[in-house]
Amino acid sequence: MENNIYSAILASLQMLCQAYIPAAILGIGIGIVIGNNNIIYEILKRVLQIPASIPAIALLPIALIQFKDNLSSVLFLIFFSAIWQIAINTATGVRKSRREENGMKVAIEHIFTGLRIGIGLAWFTVIAAEILVGGRGIGFFIWDAYNSNETEQVLKGVLYIAIIGFLLDGVLDLAGYLVMRPFASDEKNNL
Repeated sequence: MENNIYSAILASLQMLCQAYIPAAILGIGIGIVIGNNNIIYEILKRVLQIPASIPAIALLPIALIQFKDNLSSVLFLIFFSAIWQIAINTATGVRKSRREENGMKVAIEHIFTGLRIGIGLAWFTVIAAEILVGGRGIGFFIWDAYNSNETEQVLKGVLYIAIIGFLLDGVLDLAGYLVMRPFASDEKNNL
């Protein structure tokens, strides 16, 4: 069973990466475009809140109808869950950076805030979708353990989910700190 949980974790992380990385790239790109254009920003700053407020898992039936494939549907949901917060936070950061003396630092802070929120939402969506649709990830692992009346395995799976979520957030927090570090030292030199 121990080997099984690690392969389930790897399957979930693989799915997360397949959808989150494109969402991050596209979300940052969209956010930069929106944040750099006053007209587009004013039009879209509220409009983007609409898809951002939809729990991605609520779209599962629509995704299954549209894609007719569990994997494609789940990848779409993960992508959908992450992109909006990344785009919104990036746009806000780019917008604010244009008014600040140390604009790059402000933009980077917002971008990484969006990335951290996005990874949390994406991780949540991975687990929920695996429970509902099945597959081979950690969400399915805990659901299968529940159906087999293996409470210890369920708890172990939930613990791993929490640890991984914590680590994902920590990695992005550290990455943001490292990317921002040169701009923070510039700020100290200007004082």
